[in-house]
Amino acid sequence: MAGSRGRWLDVPLGRVAKLCAVLLFALLTHVTLVQAFGSHALNADHRNERALIDRYGRPRGDIRTYDGTPIATSLPATGGPYRYRRAYPRGAEYAAVTGHVSLHRSTGLEQAQDAVLSGEDPKVKVRSLVGEGAVEGADLRLTIRDRVQRAAYQGLRNAGIPGAVVALDPATGAVLGLATYPTYDPNALATFDRGLLAQTARKLRQEPAQPLLNRALNRLYPPGSTFKLVTAAAALASGEYTPAAIVPAPARLRLPGAPAYLQAGARCGSGRPTLAYAFQASCDTAFAAIGMQLGQDLLRDQAEAFGFNQAALRIPLLATPSRFPSVADRDQLALTAIGHHGNRVTPLMVAMLSAAVANNGVLMRPYLVEEARLPDGAVINRASPVAYRTAVAPVLARYLAAMMTSVAPASGTGAGVPGVRMAAKTAASGDVPGENAVITAFAPAEAPEVAVGVVLERPGQRVDAVATIARAVIEAALS
Repeated sequence: MAGSRGRWLDVPLGRVAKLCAVLLFALLTHVTLVQAFGSHALNADHRNERALIDRYGRPRGDIRTYDGTPIATSLPATGGPYRYRRAYPRGAEYAAVTGHVSLHRSTGLEQAQDAVLSGEDPKVKVRSLVGEGAVEGADLRLTIRDRVQRAAYQGLRNAGIPGAVVALDPATGAVLGLATYPTYDPNALATFDRGLLAQTARKLRQEPAQPLLNRALNRLYPPGSTFKLVTAAAALASGEYTPAAIVPAPARLRLPGAPAYLQAGARCGSGRPTLAYAFQASCDTAFAAIGMQLGQDLLRDQAEAFGFNQAALRIPLLATPSRFPSVADRDQLALTAIGHHGNRVTPLMVAMLSAAVANNGVLMRPYLVEEARLPDGAVINRASPVAYRTAVAPVLARYLAAMMTSVAPASGTGAGVPGVRMAAKTAASGDVPGENAVITAFAPAEAPEVAVGVVLERPGQRVDAVATIARAVIEAALS
């Protein structure tokens, strides 16, 4: 009897043991799955205080200009669970470049280069382990020149008109300046006061002027007459035109299939100017007729050679692609050829147009980070200039540069730089309410060192401000 009773007791004990084993296995499996596949989501969860303590428990790398000016750095925090706080010494001036890092999100270079700045990048970790030191973030040295950035930002701020400026080195693609207005102070979003942070972020998001928007890279504008640079390039590349070719430029051109006319403008002369003069005088009727004669395929091919309709560029900030539209009929094609209809460009693309011409037709890939350097001085990443696209053949680039050089002193915009021959194309008319002012330019014309794109939103009678800003940026780059 005793033996049978023992065997009877073993049955439930065995079942309990098996159940415990299953539960233990399920628990271990769940823990493994969480650690292997869910850790990233848990670390990214803004409710995870341990992740934030770790994030702010060591200094992030500095972000510095090419000249060595610090524009983002880590400072010791006072009180609270966090050891370091982020600070932006030049605040609003560089906000479009640095972005910000806050308790819950990051933007700009703080986001695009987070792994390098935080020390999570494998190259940074390996060097830290080899050196047997604590893991610290690497410093970034940018391509931005401080004097160029200051001229760009102060020009926009003094004008008080929403817009953006981009300056490039045509030979390398290095971004020399990148500014947008209106902007914000990233220090206001670097606070550890959660209530204040939420209030500030909400106020900035609701601001009609959109200070958080990076207009230089992420807002699209009609290019207006600056697109005539693309149309002129397509005309020259077709083999049917030269700068000296006579082109029709009637006083009025009726758009096919539409009860509307284009006006040539008073400066277009007799109605049969050369292509170079039509470009200089920015004759809408001449370039609309050229566009219709070339057809949308040639125009699209040329626009895409300059970088339209391409995948988004990472510089490493993400730039919105510029667009050349699908054209349904000839009247739309005529408008597209003069930079209207569905044409859209970023200020970065506006600068790239001039940069391609200035560099003998080769457009270099824009980039913003020159190098990443560890605290011990070791360089772990260094940029190398890379060709992006061939926009035009070298001989055509020289033709376009000469045509742009003839525009600069005759444009009436005051865009010239004393003692420097400048090449430019503008789209600025105070006579058209609501139209943006745009300029693409490079200098010196004989040996280009800087290409600039400036866009101002609806400046009205203050269209000259776009050329004033371009001149100041070019002077700063050449000084």
